[in-house]
Amino acid sequence: MVNGNGLFENLRLELRRGCLVMAVLAKLRSELYGYTLRKALADRGMEIDENTLYPLLRRLESQGLLESQWREEDKRNKRFYRLSPAGKQILQKLLIEWHNLNGSLERIMEPVTEDAPPSARLVSER
Repeated sequence: MVNGNGLFENLRLELRRGCLVMAVLAKLRSELYGYTLRKALADRGMEIDENTLYPLLRRLESQGLLESQWREEDKRNKRFYRLSPAGKQILQKLLIEWHNLNGSLERIMEPVTEDAPPSARLVSER
């Protein structure tokens, strides 16, 4: 059996994986290369390791959700990524699903009593 901290970490990583896919797709509505994508995500609170990002980009491209192109910039070859037309459609569907799930979770986590303060919403569930 996994201890409490190990269990939390496993569940946190599982939750994060799905969010990373959506975050990467959303950021690639504008063309970026790997390093700038990683920095843009980190600047918005979504840290991602290179060893996670690049395999994810390759997988999304092999699934037809991204397109990439090698170009020289600042005397270096860089691979630029952007959403494919299929990626744009999938992102829109994922965003709708995300909003629906988020709304459901908000309703599920509402306090039992109407007079409970908002700060007690999650505490009351423990």
